[in-house]
Amino acid sequence: MAALRALLTRVPLRAPARPALRRFASGAKFEYIIAEKRGKNDTVGLIQLNRPKALNALCNGLIDELNRALAAFDEDPAVGAIVLTGGDKAFAAGADIKEMMNQTFQDCYSGKFLSHWDELTRVKKPVIAAVNGYALGGGCELAMMCDIIYAGEKAQFGQPEILIGTIPGAGGTQRLTRAVGKSLAMEMVLTGDRISAQDAKQAGLVSKIFPVETLVEEAIQCAEKIASNSKIIVAMAKESVNAAFEMTLAEGNKLEKKLFYSTFATNDRKEGMAAFVEKRKANFRDQ
Repeated sequence: MAALRALLTRVPLRAPARPALRRFASGAKFEYIIAEKRGKNDTVGLIQLNRPKALNALCNGLIDELNRALAAFDEDPAVGAIVLTGGDKAFAAGADIKEMMNQTFQDCYSGKFLSHWDELTRVKKPVIAAVNGYALGGGCELAMMCDIIYAGEKAQFGQPEILIGTIPGAGGTQRLTRAVGKSLAMEMVLTGDRISAQDAKQAGLVSKIFPVETLVEEAIQCAEKIASNSKIIVAMAKESVNAAFEMTLAEGNKLEKKLFYSTFATNDRKEGMAAFVEKRKANFRDQ
C-alpha cells in the first residue's frame, strides 16, 4: 500500500507550537481518524481517533480506517514506530453500542464479529498508545493491543461490559489478566469499576504517566527513539517480547536464541557493534 497522502486537516493535540507539518499525498480520505507523519525526519506515524462527540466510540468504520492507516505506516520504509491516541477527554470510551445492540449470536458467530480489531496485533512496527481520558471496554482493549502504553494524569481504564450484560470480546479478559494479574483483572471485569492512571501504572498496565498536554509529544519522542534503531532488529525484539505471553519459559528462550542468532545475518548488527567499538553513532540501514 502506498503511503498515506492528502489527509483531512488535523485536530490540534494541545502540544507546543511547532513548524508546519508535511502532509503525505494519497486518495485516502478519513472520516473517523486523522493520520500524519511526525518527528524531525517524519519517522513516526501518528494516528488520532477522531469521533469526539461519541467519545471516540469504536464503530466499524473507525476500525476499518484505523487498519488502513496502520497498514500504510507499517509498509512505509521511512516510518519506524507508530503512536495511537485519541482526544483529551477520551482515548476511546468503548465499542459503539448502538451499532452492536441488535446483533444476534448467529450474526456474531457467522460474521466473526470484532475479528478485524486484531489487525493491530499484527503490525510489525512498535505501536505506542497515548491514552488521555477514558479507555473503557473496547478502548482499553485497543490500548492493550499496543506495545507500550503512556497515560495522561487523568486517564481511566476499565472493562465495564458486565454492566451492559456482556463480557469483553476483544481480548479484555486475556490481556488485562496478563498485565495486572488475576485478582485485579477479575475485580475490574466483574464489577465494571475503573482504575486511575496511577493505579494502572502501579499494576503494570501503563509504562509512564505525563501531564495531559504533553502526553502525545512524549509518546512521539519515545517513538522517535525507537525509530532511530534498525527497523529489522526492532521487529525481532518486538516478536521476542510478545512471545513471552504465548510460550513457556523454555520455548520463549529457544525462540529468543534463534532471533538473537538471526541478528548476526544482518548488516545492521555488524554496523552497530562496529560503531560501539569505534565510539561513534551507528548508521543503521535496515538491512
